[in-house]
Amino acid sequence: MHECQLVVFVKAPRAGFVKTRLAETVGTETALEAYLSLVEVLIGKLKDLPHVDLCFTPADALAEIKPWLQPGWTATPQCDGDLGARMQSAVENGLNTAQRVVVIGSDCPYLDSRDIGEAKAALEQHDLVLGPATDGGYWLIGMKAPQPEVFRGITWSSDSVLSDTLRIARENNLKISELRELPDVDTVADFIKFHEWHILYRAKADSGFHSESSAGD
Repeated sequence: MHECQLVVFVKAPRAGFVKTRLAETVGTETALEAYLSLVEVLIGKLKDLPHVDLCFTPADALAEIKPWLQPGWTATPQCDGDLGARMQSAVENGLNTAQRVVVIGSDCPYLDSRDIGEAKAALEQHDLVLGPATDGGYWLIGMKAPQPEVFRGITWSSDSVLSDTLRIARENNLKISELRELPDVDTVADFIKFHEWHILYRAKADSGFHSESSAGD
């Protein structure tokens, strides 16, 4: 059994299937390009980490996900159900082979490998670790034992996801650690900020300058 499994929730890069809120304003093709950029940045930051599983949807998308796989990584289809059920299943599956599981999505390109390390370290002394998002949700959740209650009774994609999760966790006497707050990329305003940041990120990468700094610093 290894120390920690990182699970990254991803979607098949299909127009009309990804970044649907953004697509309502900019169109499905532009939303798809945005999503591909998000995943590109995220994979680039995590590519050297071991024990990473790309948990994808829909179930027939393996061929589309494979280009994102790095050496030693795995890919697993998400189960059916709402986001909570799918995250719960991913955590329980991960705990079959790892002592701790950390789950992230593909909507937060500003996180980096240090955040994953901090989450893993926090789980040594805590039952639950959360990365708060500026929109009221969270960009990371981690645990070292199944805690299905934190995935139930949540109105997903609402601005109360984090507060409701914290309330449920406290009601169940879980010891909680919170990481830094970071923005997701869901709206046009988010996309504009990401686009500006991405230009600088690519420029630094092309010049050979390596930095893990992000919008949340």
